[in-house]
Amino acid sequence: MKNLLRIVCGVGFLLAGIAHFTRSRGFEAIVPGFLPFKKAIVAISGVIEIMYGFALLLNRGTSFVTKTLPGFLAAVFLANVYMAVKRIPLGNKQLPPWVLWGRLPLQWLLIKGAKKIDS
Repeated sequence: MKNLLRIVCGVGFLLAGIAHFTRSRGFEAIVPGFLPFKKAIVAISGVIEIMYGFALLLNRGTSFVTKTLPGFLAAVFLANVYMAVKRIPLGNKQLPPWVLWGRLPLQWLLIKGAKKIDS
């Protein structure tokens, strides 16, 4: 079960990290307006997610991932709150408010679940 969780999370982070570069405008849109250097923030967070994805898939550095992932997810939580408050579309699709707000607790479940990934 632990290996399955590690692989699913690894694929998820790898795909999300790649999306930071292939769909950067969408990610830049959810960076709160008061933060400067939106492109850099999106690129840096994308690289971090790609590194997490590879680390988990290769089963290397998982203890580093599990120790740093909660802080990373807490940092990007602000973007998800901003997305919900401003009703920013996901790509070109406008999600209903209940979906935008309902996905926020899922991030906290990921933070809590990060401890279970370490092998």
